[in-house]
Amino acid sequence: MTPYQILLFYKYVPIADAQSFASEHLQYCKDLGIKGRILIAEEGINGTLSGTIAQTTQYIQHMHQNPLFADMVFKIDPSNEHAFKKLFVRHKQELVTLRYHKTLHPHIDGGKHLSPVEFHEYMQRDDVLLLDGRTGYEYDLGHFKGAIRPEVDAFRDFPTWIRDNLAAHKDKQVLTYCTGGIRCEMLTAVLREEGFKDVYQLDGGIVTYGQDPDTQGRGFDGNCYVFDERISVRINQTDEHVIVGKCHHCSKPVDQYINCVDDSCHLQHLCCEACEQEFKGYCSTTCEQHDQAASPSL
Repeated sequence: MTPYQILLFYKYVPIADAQSFASEHLQYCKDLGIKGRILIAEEGINGTLSGTIAQTTQYIQHMHQNPLFADMVFKIDPSNEHAFKKLFVRHKQELVTLRYHKTLHPHIDGGKHLSPVEFHEYMQRDDVLLLDGRTGYEYDLGHFKGAIRPEVDAFRDFPTWIRDNLAAHKDKQVLTYCTGGIRCEMLTAVLREEGFKDVYQLDGGIVTYGQDPDTQGRGFDGNCYVFDERISVRINQTDEHVIVGKCHHCSKPVDQYINCVDDSCHLQHLCCEACEQEFKGYCSTTCEQHDQAASPSL
């Protein structure tokens, strides 16, 4: 048994005086000794954290004792160590930054949830659109076969991208997925508001799909991008697993993301070990030259 666990969770539920709740929750998490990132808004909570089995078990029990979160689902991954270096608990205006022209309520406005098995069955149909609800760099590391790659740098870009690229397909069934499910709660609400009638989302996201004993992650190519120290996590547990990421420099298959070492860039890019050594961790010769000019050797 591994000594640590990683928790991924969210729930859209009205929280009165969310700012005070966030302050109290921060102190609770500090006292407990967990690390991670938790966002709290008037519309709910969204978090991912790591800790020992005892700490994470206590956190789950603590949250389930609160009537607001009594039925909140926790996705649990075993780990040999902390997946985060620090703890952040912050009050935000939105759990997922959208800045849409109207307020959406996912539990009312969102699409139908599909279990991993149902989602896999829907993916086999020829008349559906399979839409990745994440950013392009997440897609490049791994995605479901046949999924549409959204040309977005941030979630708030989705409404405009949908209008520009999917407007002619409003009569089709749309399947959406994201890492843990929360972005699709809002994405399906946006799709319905934009005129799409038949909209679905993968319940629990890619993480749950990979843990499901019936699907075993089948149909997901590459690895899943996660927002902790692991960065890349395998989803497809079958012998069909392949690497789809391509090295930024040489285009060889790779599933490793690194940050450009130039402090003015820090571009996160796919990079094989050979190119990481050859290019010294820089994403380009321009960044290397800039870094050398900024920090001349003594």
